[in-house]
Amino acid sequence: MLTALISHRQRSAFAFIGLALAGTFTCALRALAATPEAWAAHEQEVTAACIAASALQGARAAGQPIEFDDHTRTTALLLMGHHAAAHMEGRRARELCLFDKQSRKAAVAPADALFTPLSRP
Repeated sequence: MLTALISHRQRSAFAFIGLALAGTFTCALRALAATPEAWAAHEQEVTAACIAASALQGARAAGQPIEFDDHTRTTALLLMGHHAAAHMEGRRARELCLFDKQSRKAAVAPADALFTPLSRP
């Protein structure tokens, strides 16, 4: 009976040490991901993927990426450019890009409707 107790205690101790090491490793990875260099690389990746997915001519970022929480795995970026279709006569346009951090893919949709003209009082 004493042998069974000791081995159970040893297994519990090893399990605790394993969990502690896993937690430390996870925290270290998050710390690495939060470096300024990592954020800059992420911003460049998001911008490049969004511009590549855009249908706008001369597409460019219209601001800074917006990071959603880790549960959504999404970064949003507003793009500006010009309509490519001839009948649109090169009018300015906006697109909203959503970048999935897990799949590393970008999806865009027209975003002109997000903005309404400002009315003067």
